[in-house]
Amino acid sequence: MAMNDSVNILNSAYLAVEYIDSFLPDNPLQQPFKNAWNYMLDNYTKFQIATWGSLIVHEVSYFLLCVPGFIFQFIPYMQKYKIQQDKPETWEKQWKCFKTLLFNHFFIQLPLICGTYYFTEYFNIPYGWEEMPRWYVLVAQCFGCAVIEDAWHYFLHRLLHHKRIYKYIHKVHHEFVSPFGMQAEYAHPLETLILGTGFFIGIVVFCNHVVLLWAWVICRLMETIDVHSGYDVPLNPLHLVPFYAGARFHDFHHMNFIGNYASTFTWWDRIFGTDSQFVAYQEKEKKKQCVTKK
Repeated sequence: MAMNDSVNILNSAYLAVEYIDSFLPDNPLQQPFKNAWNYMLDNYTKFQIATWGSLIVHEVSYFLLCVPGFIFQFIPYMQKYKIQQDKPETWEKQWKCFKTLLFNHFFIQLPLICGTYYFTEYFNIPYGWEEMPRWYVLVAQCFGCAVIEDAWHYFLHRLLHHKRIYKYIHKVHHEFVSPFGMQAEYAHPLETLILGTGFFIGIVVFCNHVVLLWAWVICRLMETIDVHSGYDVPLNPLHLVPFYAGARFHDFHHMNFIGNYASTFTWWDRIFGTDSQFVAYQEKEKKKQCVTKK
């Protein structure tokens, strides 16, 4: 009975969104995107699309999303939004981070990406334009992937902080007490595999088209680079996402090496009380600001 009710609610929500979508103006980018997609299908094999396409999407998205945070360090006005103002980025740290990233991307992640084609073939996942899900379905699927990844990240990340194993794996990621965007995937190779597994669980559950792979890659990178940016910028559109943790939440984790273990949302830390120090810290900061204003 409960299952039927859930299905009916989902169907109703789907129909409601579809009805609203019918009143929206045509997307001017849809036709160019369709032409580009069909050109890709006509000129490249599925293996090339799945492997090299996924690599390009990851690399281009990652470093483009890092650009704003990188530029902020040279703009005096933006320094008031930097969370740890007493710990500026250094060229030495950024260069070290960049070298480690290249190793992880091409020697750890690329071999995994090479399995994308075989994954899509095994599960019979389509590539065609006609089978591509509508934008609102894609958004819902990415949100579902984020919820699953967040749960995996919370419990495994918390485990990696256990005193018996912390210094062997997760300590690498915490080399930078004040994080910056490019550091999002700076980690021990084992951590890349352990925490990265959460990314693929949602794909296994929801994937009905290869475009979800790329959409979820972009969404996940957008989130993790934002929370590692070191800047709490106002009017950040990601703050519109319900229960979104954000940069200040994760920055506290890097400052104190404890608590705030979730990757995207705040609910797991709230449920298990691992955000208690962060909540106390926020209240203390608010009191300071009130005293300063007086």
